[in-house]
Amino acid sequence: MKTKDCLQLFASFFKIGLFTFGGGYAMLPMIQREITEKYGWATEEEVLDYYAIGQTTPGIIAINTATFIGYKKAGIAGALSATLGMVGPSLIIITALSSLIIAYRDNEYVTKALRGIQGAVVALVAVSIVKMGKKAFSSVLTYILGIIGFALLFVFKFPTYIIVLGTIILSLLFIFVAKRRRR
Repeated sequence: MKTKDCLQLFASFFKIGLFTFGGGYAMLPMIQREITEKYGWATEEEVLDYYAIGQTTPGIIAINTATFIGYKKAGIAGALSATLGMVGPSLIIITALSSLIIAYRDNEYVTKALRGIQGAVVALVAVSIVKMGKKAFSSVLTYILGIIGFALLFVFKFPTYIIVLGTIILSLLFIFVAKRRRR
């Protein structure tokens, strides 16, 4: 474990947690930019894998992703540093502002400001989805699974975990069949 790496992980994820509104998915574009472009701690493909794993494990996707990246960079100490950095700002801000939030939650201006932030968050998430989609859709199989997954989720209201598990099974089956055909 390098103390410098742990401090850098903590500071980086603290910044992400401090300057991102809208929950886990809203943090993904900033995580992607910080991790792949600024520090090079992971490739875009690796970050995409961390998102996928983070989505299928219990907890908030951004915190799970931070934990995986921290672990890759500096082991258990890195995972703890990244996780604490990611949740730190929320804990501090919520604790400090909880009484103000309760007092002003019905204020018209506060409500409108939060709605404006929500719109910006949707745009940030959309950009992240497009970037991830360019990497994720790399074959005919991934396009087919993506379309089926989209339909199952939004049209037929299937639970996410069933779609993820089904996609894993179908992908493994496809790989198995493709390897047998090559032999």
